[in-house]
Amino acid sequence: MENTLGLEIIEVVEQAAIASARWMGKGEKNIADQVAVEAMRERMNKIYMRGRIVIGEGERDDAPMLYIGEEVGVCTQPNAKDFCNPDELVEIDIAVDPCEGTNLVAYGQPGSMAVLAISEKGGLFAAPDFYMKKLAAPPAAKGKVDINKSATENLKILAECLDRAIEELVVVVMKRDRHTDLIKEIRDAGARVSLISDGDVGAAISCGFAGTNIHALMGIGAAPEGVISAAAMRAMGGHFQGQLIYDPAVVKTGLIGESKEANIDRLKSMNITDPDKVYDAHELASGETILFAGCGITSGNLMEGVRFFGGGARTQSLVISNQSNTARFVDTIHLSGKPKVIQLH
Repeated sequence: MENTLGLEIIEVVEQAAIASARWMGKGEKNIADQVAVEAMRERMNKIYMRGRIVIGEGERDDAPMLYIGEEVGVCTQPNAKDFCNPDELVEIDIAVDPCEGTNLVAYGQPGSMAVLAISEKGGLFAAPDFYMKKLAAPPAAKGKVDINKSATENLKILAECLDRAIEELVVVVMKRDRHTDLIKEIRDAGARVSLISDGDVGAAISCGFAGTNIHALMGIGAAPEGVISAAAMRAMGGHFQGQLIYDPAVVKTGLIGESKEANIDRLKSMNITDPDKVYDAHELASGETILFAGCGITSGNLMEGVRFFGGGARTQSLVISNQSNTARFVDTIHLSGKPKVIQLH
């Protein structure tokens, strides 16, 4: 899969990032998201594959592009039998977030990305559009920290695993009212808190790299993005756990339905019989082959954002594969002007 799709999925996130970056700082988060969706879909439909969106921009009736269940790729077209060889056909499941951090793009803030994860058919958890309690940590702490433990306990374990004082640890938490007690506990334990307004995929993945000065992600964020984070962390060997949050009173946003009971019924309809189950990275991204790709829209801890120049743009992307056990940073110059201008700095 990596050999077949590796370069092309890089181009998918690059095109989405470039399209969205043109709206950076213009205060139009919906447009920044829409153009990213359209660019991602257009590029995916040029790939020789049969892909199915398992995490996307909404259900069929709510989103015109990249809805959950949509089929993408050359081999999903009506005349595909004329040019797609079934013996060579790559069938994959895809989780996408074409503009992770729409507010970050709209207001010119750091950390937004175009991201996706792919696996063979059935290899990604089809998470409902609920919230998820998350815990991400470096590979050294894999299987040792636990989402069921308190933040204080996990910080002690993390400090031991990393051979650091708790005071040297940095935990990323989304700035939300629901996290007031969590933030206080982390600080009381002695660790430092880095608050973010949006975009916790980048924060989760940063835990997998030494040198980012991010040692854990804690708290509640969107469930679909949790699956994408889990795919990347599984491929890197990092720690990731997620637990679905279906009670509107916990998240305090009014965005996941009116009642806990109705949400439990919805989970049952999706064959999720244990709504309180804690999933690890291997359960959220269970496929034999996992690929993650992300491209910076605005600059963050991992990647530079899109930089435009006369005659083109420059992007930085990250591709993580459990097949080759690699994390590749890809620096690309996209030429569009005449004459061609290659901007190095």
